[in-house]
Amino acid sequence: MDIDLTGARWVKSLHSGNGGNCVEVCPDFATVVPVRDSKDPEGPALTVSAEAFASFVAGIKAGDFGRV
Repeated sequence: MDIDLTGARWVKSLHSGNGGNCVEVCPDFATVVPVRDSKDPEGPALTVSAEAFASFVAGIKAGDFGRV
C-alpha cells in the first residue's frame, strides 16, 4: 500500500526513554499503522494493518514476548 506520509504526525511511547532505541508510529490512519525508526526519520516506514498492530501491542502488554 502506498500512502503519503508527508507531514505525518509521528509519536513514540512515553516509556521510550532517551536511549535512542525507539520506534515511532503515525496514528493518523484508520486501517494501517506506519512505523519507523526514530533514529532515521527520513528513512523508510513499515506499514502494518491496524489489526496486526493492535494484536502486537496486546501481546506486549500480556507479556507474550518476554521482557521487552
